[in-house]
Amino acid sequence: MKFSVSPHIEKVHFPPISEVREWIADRTFEAERPLIDLCQAVPDCPPSMVLTNYLSRIVNDPQICRYTPDEGLLEVREALGRWYGRTYGTPLDPASLCLTVGASQAFWLAMVVLCREGDEVVVPLPAYFDHLMALQMLGLRARYAPFDEAAGGIPDPDVIASLITPATRAILLVTPSNPTGVATPPEIVTQLFELARQRGIALILDETYNAFLGERPHDLFADSDWGGHLVHIASFGKTFSLTGYRAGLLAASPAFIRHALKVQDTMAVCQPRITQLALGFAAENLDGWVAVNRETMILRHDLFRAAIAEAGSPFRLAASGPFFAWMRHPFTDRTGREVARRLADEANLLCLPGEVFGPGLQSYLRFAFGNIREGEIPEAVERLRNFES
Repeated sequence: MKFSVSPHIEKVHFPPISEVREWIADRTFEAERPLIDLCQAVPDCPPSMVLTNYLSRIVNDPQICRYTPDEGLLEVREALGRWYGRTYGTPLDPASLCLTVGASQAFWLAMVVLCREGDEVVVPLPAYFDHLMALQMLGLRARYAPFDEAAGGIPDPDVIASLITPATRAILLVTPSNPTGVATPPEIVTQLFELARQRGIALILDETYNAFLGERPHDLFADSDWGGHLVHIASFGKTFSLTGYRAGLLAASPAFIRHALKVQDTMAVCQPRITQLALGFAAENLDGWVAVNRETMILRHDLFRAAIAEAGSPFRLAASGPFFAWMRHPFTDRTGREVARRLADEANLLCLPGEVFGPGLQSYLRFAFGNIREGEIPEAVERLRNFES
């Protein structure tokens, strides 16, 4: 390559899931020992037939191919505002919502509006790797709150408060966590929101996996001034099995959204219209379907935990939730990447190494339950139990 690239980009590691896929790109797997994919958080169930039937009826409408307003169709944002009401107890004004190309784009909108190069963001570990990659690309400094295994990975507001400096622009919290699966208790979320308000910064709250909780995550939207210090990121790809539709959302004050639309217009213009219509329909019609899938994911989590406890596996469960297990591997002389690579090569088992989720996490691996059926769980755990250094 003759030209140079940005030094920020140079420092960013290659996308972790793409890296793991490259490990097996040239391999074939025998039927008696198939690949078990616990790498990417993708629901294995198809979208609701009710939703796909709806989409098949509208796909030939010429309007489907057209732009929408940058923030998204009003009727879709109204439907999602009502969805917030059912999920959080408080409906949201459509003026506080911007539909985005996945939650990752919503995060970029938030960071570009909030920060400039050299600013800091407080990030509890382990952290979602896409967020860390974006911070590096933007020239922002992450101040890490260390992972506390004894606390189950629940962030400590006092530790986070100690990391805030005059350069801090935001606290970043993902709950339920990717990669641990652990949901931060509502009272801790509230404490972090109040901390952000006291310090004059933002709480960026990514709740991509909130549909798998089955209970109200928190009551922050009941605060009449929630938009003064809260920037909320949602994703519906997992919720409605629409990951390829890239169905994300940014919720913030109307003033913040107007600034975000400056970035939106130069980045994506708008979320695809067909994605918006799918979201509007799903938000109004699929609560029951979502509840059934939630129970499926909870069952997989329970089965995995029970199997690990019974198997005497050398891989120890450090934290987990309905979508993920955060495991400590037993090999003190090996990195997570080395262990994950050997699991792929020798056990036909895919997972992600801990170090892609932040510094000092080489002793961990992330396993995702989206791709694995209940009947495959015993075999996956057996492969871990029999894996040797």
